[in-house]
Amino acid sequence: MSNHASRTTAQKSLIDCHVHLAALPDGDNGCFISPKLLRSPLFRFLLWKHELSPSHPRETNQQYLDHLLTELRASRYVQKVVLLGMDGFYDQTGLLNRQHTDFLVSNDYVFKAVRDYPDVFLAGPSINPQREDAIDEVHRCADAGAVLIKVLPNAQHFNPADERYKAFYRALAQRRLPFLSHVGYEFSLIGKAQSLGDPDRLRLALDEGVTVIAAHACSYGLMLYEKFLPTFRELCERYPNFYADISALTQPHRLKMLLHLRHHPEVQSRLLFGTDYPLSVFHMAAWGRVGFGKLWDMIRTKNRFDRQVEVCAGLNLHFRSIGDLLSNSTTTSLTDH
Repeated sequence: MSNHASRTTAQKSLIDCHVHLAALPDGDNGCFISPKLLRSPLFRFLLWKHELSPSHPRETNQQYLDHLLTELRASRYVQKVVLLGMDGFYDQTGLLNRQHTDFLVSNDYVFKAVRDYPDVFLAGPSINPQREDAIDEVHRCADAGAVLIKVLPNAQHFNPADERYKAFYRALAQRRLPFLSHVGYEFSLIGKAQSLGDPDRLRLALDEGVTVIAAHACSYGLMLYEKFLPTFRELCERYPNFYADISALTQPHRLKMLLHLRHHPEVQSRLLFGTDYPLSVFHMAAWGRVGFGKLWDMIRTKNRFDRQVEVCAGLNLHFRSIGDLLSNSTTTSLTDH
């Protein structure tokens, strides 16, 4: 890390814009998990890794938050995180369809967690624009203090380019709520319409004046094939309201985009810090590309927030905090542009 970056990050000023709030349904938190997802290998692995028990949902949900809080408060660089909700699948009438919903983390549960820990959590509720009350929910969430709206079109089965959602996007623009959308392949959830992860579909929201954040820096997510890089560069050039987060870029199936972007300084002012917590952060992208001392520092860094900073900054991938985009934020960016 450069001397300037080290001085800046020492202030513990970063906000992670991509942290998942996971929760088991406990009877009144409004969350849902399909039986199929409960049986999936990835979900079982996450439960095992975090020592969580599905038979005690209330205790498990608090334990997940406790783990997150412990790691966040121990971070040298990250002061706050945006907790992301997860809306469900809605049919053509705008009603929730649980048969096609794998995982739902309710917006009310997101806001409760933020109320309980307002010093470190910001609210990133999820609104599927297909739901019948989508615009009302935008205003409700904005009034409750949301800092962005998160979607995952592949799993929520909606096309972000559908003209029917113009009013939804106009409401987001009116309330100055950024729109954080998953891009690329989706591996974690079962129901998938993978073509809906194409960042080209985000142009409608951009044209309506929404600040759009493309997750995972527009990486496609299939190892060495990064077909969205030209689209990413073109969107940066055309739209001043287009950003992307660097969440999950150290994952093996996305690190090719990380290695591409370090050679494109012209787009790095659009990159926002994120991790995709609770996913792991890997250091393999730095192998052979940084000095051994710097690599050893990355290996010794167990804190996922800090390792994401160390690996990406160590590879000269500059990024900013989403605090730069929030009107009432006093945070600073990691690097100047």
